[in-house]
Amino acid sequence: MDPNLQEISSSVPEKKLILYSCWGSSCSWRVRFALHLKELPYEYRAVDLSKGEQFSPEFDRLNPLHFVPVLVDGDLVITDSFAILMYLEEKYPQNALLPNDLKLKAINFQAVSIVSSSIQPLQMMRVVLSIEEKAGPGEGLSWAQQHIEKGFIALEQLLKDVSGKYAIGDEVHMADVFLAPQIGNAMNRFKVDMLKFPTLTKIYESCKVLPAFQASLPERQPDAAVSI
Repeated sequence: MDPNLQEISSSVPEKKLILYSCWGSSCSWRVRFALHLKELPYEYRAVDLSKGEQFSPEFDRLNPLHFVPVLVDGDLVITDSFAILMYLEEKYPQNALLPNDLKLKAINFQAVSIVSSSIQPLQMMRVVLSIEEKAGPGEGLSWAQQHIEKGFIALEQLLKDVSGKYAIGDEVHMADVFLAPQIGNAMNRFKVDMLKFPTLTKIYESCKVLPAFQASLPERQPDAAVSI
């Protein structure tokens, strides 16, 4: 086979990708953003976390941890947003989200790790609600704000000298895919004052006008209206 034809065929799913998602999940949001950036069509299957659909037998077979998102590509099931994005980057290399430069790639991974490991798990709604129950009204929000801002301070320091229009230069990378939904949630759900974070604010302002980001917005998902 012509290697060029092989590369083209590997960039198009043989079967439509299936994304199990919840409109309000920032982890799902980042995968939707990436899928639209890569111009990959997918079937959206809503999982209503408020109704406990993540604990259904069908979803338990896909992800026994009961988290969204889950991506299905043929007979392959991938259950973590970072794993999903790394898979998409390898399998569907069009509109690459990682630079070739090793230093810049490492900075991308650092930004991704701060969001996915040091911020997002500590602001999950079940964590916030648990703190509210144990410590009193308003304490959950304070907890989330504290940990989001701690992560944002680290991100500002990491990106201030390498950012351009986006997190790293003037092209969208994986760091932006993780950052923009996190910043959106920080502003809208957790009322974080972004005036403290000029670099992150600039990145978000650049991302929010992208058609791929617009298409991935929580309020534009098919389950948003019934879940609000």
